[in-house]
Amino acid sequence: MKLLLLAPLVFGLVLAVVVPRKANYDGYKVVRLEVGDNLSQVKDVIQKLSLSTWNGSPKANSEVDVVVPADQVANFDASTADLDSRIMHQNLGAAIAEETDYPLYANHLAFLNDLSKSYPANSEVISIGSSLQGRPITGIHFYGTGLKNTKPAVVFHGTVHAREWITTMVTEYFAYSFLSGFASNTDIRNLLNKYDFYIFPIVNPDGFVYTQTNDRLWRKNRQPTSGSTCLGHDINRNWNYQWSTPGGSSTDPCAQDFRGIRAADAPETVVLANFVNKLAASAQKLKLFIDYHSYSQLFMTPYGYSCSVVAANNNEYQNLARGVVAAIKAVYGTVFKTGPICPTIYQVSGSSVDYVADVTKAQYSFTSELRDTGSYGFVLPADQILPSGVEAFAGLKYLLSNLR
Repeated sequence: MKLLLLAPLVFGLVLAVVVPRKANYDGYKVVRLEVGDNLSQVKDVIQKLSLSTWNGSPKANSEVDVVVPADQVANFDASTADLDSRIMHQNLGAAIAEETDYPLYANHLAFLNDLSKSYPANSEVISIGSSLQGRPITGIHFYGTGLKNTKPAVVFHGTVHAREWITTMVTEYFAYSFLSGFASNTDIRNLLNKYDFYIFPIVNPDGFVYTQTNDRLWRKNRQPTSGSTCLGHDINRNWNYQWSTPGGSSTDPCAQDFRGIRAADAPETVVLANFVNKLAASAQKLKLFIDYHSYSQLFMTPYGYSCSVVAANNNEYQNLARGVVAAIKAVYGTVFKTGPICPTIYQVSGSSVDYVADVTKAQYSFTSELRDTGSYGFVLPADQILPSGVEAFAGLKYLLSNLR
């Protein structure tokens, strides 16, 4: 890509792609059910019809987003007629077909290279290792003029879960905004002179490519498990901290949140952990880590493995998080919620955030769930790419300006 295409790539305005996919979601519906006190009924319907969910297992007095195959729509409708519900996607296949403004994997790599070439004094493209299938885990490192590798490190991950395409776009928007604003914006220049930034928009490249060639809704990496025909380990259940804590992951290789056979047995996890640990052990230290996901509009703090344990500096964490979501809301009125991971969304064991907080010992470790709250879920229309980036960047600038 040439420089003139940089902004359109980030903003998701052009670069239409038409990608063949083997998984066919034509006629599938995605339905949000109000569980209320009907938990047993909802679980029974999901089990009997072998349905998948987009936001974890159903819980009482909550909502669950259910994917219903075309041949099960009639059964599902009959089984849930007495429950409050809302259609998220009437035809999931049609919604996926309209995702023509999300770039291909190769375009994302080209974007990082073109961006760095445009700002050679302040950035470089880096590769910190390889995925299972040999793809580089690529990022962009940027910094103030003449200050490379001297300031506290800030690390962001995107697309840990392959289907969460908005995270790729938003983390790339961060890089574009920082570098393009360095010369003209005093606040941005001060932040780049204060920190070294390492942004990895796609830390699960094998899974991401698979979403663009075979199955738009693939989540995990593409790792086989001995004795199972199911592929994929959930990279965000595979970190070597509280990995086997009951309730926060699955031991079933076919499950979306399969934790792996052993802690850190996914090559991507090893690469990512080695990198943050190397930074933390260096003179730079690791100041801030954020793992970006979608969807739910949340900005969360440790811990995921327990709903009763909180970080020693939890009061500071919550004050910072409240400031972040206030800054996000000030842009377009988008409401994000805050809190520790487990009580805010669900239990997560073997997560990057908990590992980086307690093993790597970064000063701050957060995770965010980007847009939306269930109107579109993972299949987010392209017209929300730019506002998602703009509001998240506002929150990020608040956070970086208020760290101790």
